[in-house]
Parts: sequence; structure tokens; C-alpha cells
Amino acid sequence: MKILRFGILFLTFGILISFTSKADVTLPKIFSSNMVLQQGIEIPVWGWADKNERIRVTFNNETVRTRADKDGNWIIKLPVQKYGGPHTLTINGKNTVEFTNVMVGEVWIASGQSNMEMRVDQCNNAEEEITAASFPSIRLFTVPKAVAQFPQNDISDGEWVECSPETVGAFSAVAYFFGRDLHEKLEVPVGLIHSSWGGTVAETWISGNTISDDPDFKNQLTELQQMNLEQYRQAKLEQIREILGGEVPTEDKGVVDGEPVWTGLDYNDGNWRSIKTPMYWENQGYVDIDGIGWYRKKITLNEEQTNSNLTLHLGKIDDSDITFFNGIEIGRTENMYDEERIYSIDKKYLKPGNNMIVVRVHDTGGNGGIWGNSENQFLAIGNEKKDISGDWKFRISKAEVGAVNVGPNSYPTLLYNAMIKPLVPYGIKGAIWYQGESNAGRAKQYQRIFPSLINDWRNHWQQGNFPFLFVSLANYMQPQEQPGESSWAELREAQTMTLSLPNTGMALAIDIGEADDIHPKNKQDVGKRLALDAFKIAYNRDVVNSGPMYESVEFRNGKAFIKFSKIGSGLKINDKYGYIKGFSIAGADKNFHWAKAELVNENTLVVYADEVPNPVAVRYGWADNPDDVNLYNNEGLPANPFRTDDWPGITK
Repeated sequence: MKILRFGILFLTFGILISFTSKADVTLPKIFSSNMVLQQGIEIPVWGWADKNERIRVTFNNETVRTRADKDGNWIIKLPVQKYGGPHTLTINGKNTVEFTNVMVGEVWIASGQSNMEMRVDQCNNAEEEITAASFPSIRLFTVPKAVAQFPQNDISDGEWVECSPETVGAFSAVAYFFGRDLHEKLEVPVGLIHSSWGGTVAETWISGNTISDDPDFKNQLTELQQMNLEQYRQAKLEQIREILGGEVPTEDKGVVDGEPVWTGLDYNDGNWRSIKTPMYWENQGYVDIDGIGWYRKKITLNEEQTNSNLTLHLGKIDDSDITFFNGIEIGRTENMYDEERIYSIDKKYLKPGNNMIVVRVHDTGGNGGIWGNSENQFLAIGNEKKDISGDWKFRISKAEVGAVNVGPNSYPTLLYNAMIKPLVPYGIKGAIWYQGESNAGRAKQYQRIFPSLINDWRNHWQQGNFPFLFVSLANYMQPQEQPGESSWAELREAQTMTLSLPNTGMALAIDIGEADDIHPKNKQDVGKRLALDAFKIAYNRDVVNSGPMYESVEFRNGKAFIKFSKIGSGLKINDKYGYIKGFSIAGADKNFHWAKAELVNENTLVVYADEVPNPVAVRYGWADNPDDVNLYNNEGLPANPFRTDDWPGITK
């Protein structure tokens, strides 16, 4: 999964963000024109000024006054506001700060890893969704990616914008579809604060206050807080010098005066190293190197193959590429690390004999290079597929030294410090969360870590047990032929256990994933299911927000009788023949076999298998990708995967 897709990695270690002149009243960057303030609560507004400076805050014809303390910090709370706007928020001290077009509505934080980060322009029906996204009362804010050794007071940049076809494409798809559902059904302004980072683990989003008590992470936290980051950076630079066999290039030598010079067939790449594709360059020795790498591949065509246009299938490229054929640019893609590159080659650029494919790859962070599945890397010549995977020539032309720093997963707290703490205590209704893939190998630990994260955020916000809604992992990877163990199933189990916390909700994606893509493109249903949780938990609406949940099991006469809760108006089988799929059953030997299942009544199934005369355990959807699960309620929400046993899993 992607760690950093685009933008700049802002590293703020050891010092808090400073302000040029505390004589001027300033506010955190989460405050800007076009923002949404939370309805129904006293609204925190805070910032910095000269010590003891008098501060006056006016909003919607009401004024609140305070003084900055001896360190220049100040905070007030606006009186409870009703839905509406636009209003102006004015802060007066020795200077005046004014924010316009401010709405009062529902504010939600959206966080997690790459499935939360995935943009609207990458999801299903992207073009139509973007064209239709004219919602001036939905406001969007994206927190810049950054890591920090210690908690920060502010983020580096960011501003609220109105939702429009011009602004929505690069925004979180899950957050947008969730917010759109809220806006359309509640008919109120909605503010969405997106703060996520692909490929990240949960513990990096937890504060030091909480993680310091965790036995698995307290030593790492101590190490982080005692680190000399400049020494760390120099050590990393020396490591890169050794990998590259010399100095670290800081300018792309493949481009001279704006023109590419490494693209021609006659260019001598004899001293370039070999590299395998498709495979990240980090996995081939280029560890911790971000920047620009060039790939060259010589192919041979006969005269017949040059008589028509060809199609180049490169696979996926992390993050951006410019692709050349015989020195001619044939395509480029910006910041789409999970997108297949498919480019047409005009026959006028072809010639019998040797030809050259050249790909300039710009990796902005985390893994980089040409990756994906080898079967997706070929040159299409009519009905023929000419394989281009395997050995390519390769050279790093630029290493981005500024990114040679601690990564977001290197230590706990790094993203909390930089991307969550600066938002506290901005008034919110709740949070939505899509993360867990990066913790799947430690699912047993996640049973403790994930609830800790929720409690940690609630403790810092001091808004009580605000609604915290999350997405259960989607089905992913190839389906199993036989029932067995699964780290992803155990992670889903940990997520289900977290529902024991008050005001939590879980949206399932077990039926909308993709076997070959960890980033399924159906984010519309994810947003819609999260919104159902919000309507039920945050807004007390009478809706069915959950699919069937396992409640109990009774074993008798060689069969298992499974009782479900959350059935809505009844259980439903999505199969025209009525076959229920996805169940397995085991006896005391703990060997699971696929099982038959039948409806007994509106909330009970009977499960059995001829191979298991005396069953003691039943599992449903217990796999990385249980692709054929088909048990729903009549409202169309899938049953939650479960197991009745408590046998040790594979992530203990």
C-alpha cells in the first residue's frame, strides 16, 4: 500500500510551529473562510496573540471576549449555534482576522489509510460523480501529510473549500460520499476534514499519553522522544550513498535544459543496473529512496508487427510517470500510484528490429517504481501479447533528500502529533475511520490498539463519547479453495469487538472488495453504509444500519443452530436457488469443512456438514476474501463475518 502519494513530506521534529509575530492575532489553519462550525455545541475558537492581549470574537451577532495568557495562547467558546449561514467570524486584537462564508452544520473527521485517502477521481463512475458534485453547502478540508516527533500546535497549510466539480476530484471518496448522504438527507451544511495517509498503522495515529501505557509501544515511544533526528538523517544519507555507489543526486540528470536525454535507442545504458518489473524498487535494494528513477527496456519487432498501432501495458506505477517510445513521449500520468498505465503507440514511431521503451518514474514517498501483476505488463500487437516484464535497465537520477526522514510508521504517535493534535479541539460531530490493512498481521494486538485510539481521540477532544464510525476490511486477495485461517478475518473480528465501545458503528465492505486490488473502487456503498451508522448513532433516526450479526449458537443432533441479531425486517439470501454460502464447520479436531446452511426462521440458520458428525465450531466469511458470502438482511446489508470458537488464531 502507498505510504505517500503526492505533495511534500513536512517534517517538524522537536519544535512547535512558530509564529513570526505574536503581536498579531493568529488562528490555526483549520480556521479559514468557507469553513463549517459544529451545530448544537459551544464552539471552540482559539489561537495566539501577544501576552495578555485582549481578544474579541464575533459571530452571528454575538461577541465573546477573553485575554491571551502569559504565553500568548487564547481560547473562547462561541454560544451554541443553529444550522445556517453564511456568516462571518471576526477576531479582533491588535489586528483583525476575518473569515467569510462560514456555515453552521455537521462536521466530521475522516481518517485512516489508503482506502480513506483514495480520491473521488479514482473511484467508480468518477467522471459522472465529479460532474454532479455541485454542493456549495458541503465544505472540504484536507490536512497536509506530515510526521512530527512531538505534538504540534498547527498544520503547515490547508483551507476550506466549497464542494464543486473543481474541488471534489482530489478529495477522499469515502468522506465525500458519506458527507453527501448526510447533506442530502439531513438538508444541512456538512464540513468534512480529511486527515489520512496510505499504508499507515493505527498506532501512529495515537497520542503519547495513551501509547506510553501500551507494553508493545512504550519503549518505541521513549526511543522516538530521545532521538537526535539530525543524526538519524545523516545516517540515512550515508546509507543511500552506499546503495547508489556515490553521491546522492539532487537534480534529475535525465533531463537537460528541460529536454529528456536518456530516452533514445542509441543512448548508452551499459553502466546501468538491472531491475525486475513489476516490483517496487525498495524490494530490490533501493531502500528508503524516494525521487526519480529511469527504466529502459529494449524490444525487438519484426516488419509485420510495425504495420499497425500498438498498445503498451506497463502495469501500475508509483507515483507518476512519463513514458517514451523510441524517444517520443507517448503518455504520462500524475499521482496515480494504483492506476494501470495503458498507452497507445502510433505505428509511425515503430521500426523493424530494436525499439526502446523508457519510463521516467517519480516516487514521492514510500514504495516506488513499476509494480502490479506481471500478466498486466505487455505490448499488445493485434491479438498477440509480447511480455515486457522481467529485467529492465534502471538508474536513480534524483534522490529527494528532503524526504530522508522518519516515515509515518517508524514510530507510534508520529501522525497523531502532526495531523490530529493540531485539529483539537475544533468542534466536530464525530469521526469516520477506514484503516486496518496495515495492522492485519497483528490483529490480536489490534483488539487493544483500536479501542485505545478511539478512547484517545475522545479524551483529547473533550466532547464526550462522540460517534466513531469505521469500515470493516473489504474482501481482498484470491479466495481460498478450502476453509482455513486468515489474518484479515481476525482483523475484522477485532473491529467487531470494538463495537463494545459506546457510540461506535461499523460499515461492512465484505461484499464490495476486489480480489486483485486492495483499493476497491466502489466507495459509494462504503460512504452510504457509514452514513446509515451516522443516521442511527449520531442523529437518532429510525433506520437499519447494520447487517445480521452473530448472536449465539446451539449444537444439537449433529447440527449448529445460529441465531442472529440486527436482522432488520428479516434474513435474506442473495441466491436465486436459495443456497447460503460462506459457512464452514468443525469438530473437536479443529479441521473445518465447507458446510450447508438453511433458514430455520426469520433470525436463525441451521449449519451442518456430513464430514462433521459432532460439530463444535462454526465460521462464516472467515477468509481474506470470502468472495461468495451471500447472507443479507432484507435492507440489503451483508451479514458480518464471525466465528463461534475462540481457538488461537495466526496473529496471536
